[in-house]
Amino acid sequence: MPHNTVYPLAAVRALALYTQGLTTPLGQEPNPTSEAIYNIVDRLGCIQIDTLQMVRRSHYLVVWSRIGCFTTGDFDRLIYDSTYRRLFEGWQHAASIIPLDVYRYQMPHQRQLREHPNKWYQNWISEPGNAELMQSALERVRREGALRAGDFEYHGPKRGSWWDWKPAKTALEFLFAFGDLMITDRVNFQRVYDLRERVMPAWVDTAEPTPVERDRFWLEQAVRTLGICLPAQVPGYANLKGSRAKPIIEDLITEGIFLPVKATLYDGKEYNLIMHRDNDLLLEQAADGMILPVCTSFLSPFDNLFWARDRDVQFWNFRNVLEAYKPGPTRTWGYFCLPILYHDRLVGRFDPKLERQTATLRLRALYLENKTTPDEELVTAIAAAMRSFLAFHEASNLVIERSVPADFGDRLLRAI
Repeated sequence: MPHNTVYPLAAVRALALYTQGLTTPLGQEPNPTSEAIYNIVDRLGCIQIDTLQMVRRSHYLVVWSRIGCFTTGDFDRLIYDSTYRRLFEGWQHAASIIPLDVYRYQMPHQRQLREHPNKWYQNWISEPGNAELMQSALERVRREGALRAGDFEYHGPKRGSWWDWKPAKTALEFLFAFGDLMITDRVNFQRVYDLRERVMPAWVDTAEPTPVERDRFWLEQAVRTLGICLPAQVPGYANLKGSRAKPIIEDLITEGIFLPVKATLYDGKEYNLIMHRDNDLLLEQAADGMILPVCTSFLSPFDNLFWARDRDVQFWNFRNVLEAYKPGPTRTWGYFCLPILYHDRLVGRFDPKLERQTATLRLRALYLENKTTPDEELVTAIAAAMRSFLAFHEASNLVIERSVPADFGDRLLRAI
């Protein structure tokens, strides 16, 4: 790669979308097999799990955005069926689904939590009876088999907040964080815990790396998957503190594993970015127009594309916002808005709600960005993506309550 080249924004966008699996046009995706689903998780490193469910849950949306309609049960089997298990629930960027191939890179963090728990852990464990509760919860799982938090009786005071778990739930979560327990199933999205040795397939490598080896692995994975970014944006994807990651990133640049890249971003200014050396040829192909982002899709607000802080603004002049936890009157866009990807641009967003009983997808608001012109090509492409989105949700009706601009919603409905 010529070190004096200043790459244009189009090449930067193309590379970022390609490494995230977001350049394949609708209808040309791979067959939605279990292997294709696994490949998406493996490509991204992990996929975030979240409890919000206005439409299908976020981890399903992340896969749909890249391969179109698929059977969610195939995804679930890869996580929870012992015959097919190749993925597991762990903690990476956040609560995430991760390939079992890289389970061992979770182990240093588990050890750190066990041996040097943070203040919150220490305070809870030091409360009378909690250490004994953890041991008894572990023994009960060992004796009885897989259990949910609901299988443990609780007769204490009423809990007023969603995060205020009963003591047994906290004990199970600690044991999960320490690596003693794993998630073997979900029942109504409630975790089912079992001993690691009963959940973990025998083929999984459990040779624990050093903390530095672990950090280097996740930082390399992050840069490879992000495609191209500012150095300061890497730690968030890798679930590392910036102060801990910075010297390792500098070492990886010195070793030639991370390559410095100059590029012009949306504001017209030149920036010093980095990419993984594995993506060197891909950037050249993007600059030569050989990688064409022609995908039109809708993205979860938790999508991996948005994990690099501020990159949505720097690359696309678009701010991805989750307003679910804001009071209704203070929201600008809506409760759970899905950004709209059109080729190499983020052109709008919509706030959906699936009404399952009537098979209706209701868009409480639909927005195009101010500088987006809803020409025929854009309307046709978004309509095709919406038909796939409806099919994925087994919805036969689409209602658009509000559209900005006003005529865009009408045109979209006619195109669908």
